[in-house]
Amino acid sequence: MSEEETKSIMYVQTHGVDEPGKSATPFFLAAAAAAMDIEAGIYFTMNGATLLKQGVAEELMIKRGKGGQSLRFFMDQAQELDVKFYVCQPSLDLHDLIMEDLIDGVEMIGGAAFNGMALDADVVITF
Repeated sequence: MSEEETKSIMYVQTHGVDEPGKSATPFFLAAAAAAMDIEAGIYFTMNGATLLKQGVAEELMIKRGKGGQSLRFFMDQAQELDVKFYVCQPSLDLHDLIMEDLIDGVEMIGGAAFNGMALDADVVITF
């Protein structure tokens, strides 16, 4: 790969509101990648889709007490750096969610689209 070619990382977020301590890492890694001019996306599947429900991320605190931030803080950082958020349709169904329940800036994709993105990415990392 030449220096001029865009590098890309796809993060797969499987943890949701049930494990908030495991949910923040993909957001700050994707934000760091985007800051390094690496194309980054996060695919929310399984329980990960629950993090996208409006109002949820504001309530989930990463590191409690002094110096803690809401998960929404990390999500906003990633989106401000143009990290793309993708959600799995069956995962929405699993949690009785529809697109209108989710935060802005999320694109719903199916398995075939995700597989294509994974094949095109330089690296796929799963959490």
